[in-house]
Formats: sequence, C-alpha cells, structure tokens
Amino acid sequence: MSNPALSDRERQHWVQVLMRARREMGDARLTQDMEAKKKARATVDEAKRALGERGPVWWDDGTPDYNRHLIRNTPYASWYEGLPQAKS
Repeated sequence: MSNPALSDRERQHWVQVLMRARREMGDARLTQDMEAKKKARATVDEAKRALGERGPVWWDDGTPDYNRHLIRNTPYASWYEGLPQAKS
C-alpha cells in the first residue's frame, strides 16, 4: 500500500515513474541490455521508496518493527518453533 499521506498528484507521479521503469526493465530483459536493466531496476526502487512501499515504515502503530530480524531474535520465536516444519 502506498503511503496515504502522499498527495494524489505525488502518488500518481510516482506510480507513472514505477510503471515506466517496469516497462523499461521488460524491454531491457528482451534485448539483454544489462546496463538499461540496472538503471530501470534503480528507478523501480526509487519509485517504490517514494511511494512508501520500501524503506522505513510510514505508519506508526506503536509496536516495534521486527522486519529484517532473525525470527529467533523476536518475540515470535516460540510461536515459530511450534509451527509444523515443511518437508523438503
């Protein structure tokens, strides 16, 4: 979800940037242009960060952010240990 604090104009701008960059990534993949693909990927990342889809969280519900933590280092460790393990 995009950050709801963005103005409609700003959100629309970044969505357009994002969609254009995704098309450029597809074109670069077809032509195997690695430099163009790298540039498009950076633009996708920039747009997603501007929209609030990546990077620091834009919401504040008062709870700690455990993103990018090992599960064993969070309060969810015992819950996770109790889950049935996937068979490989």
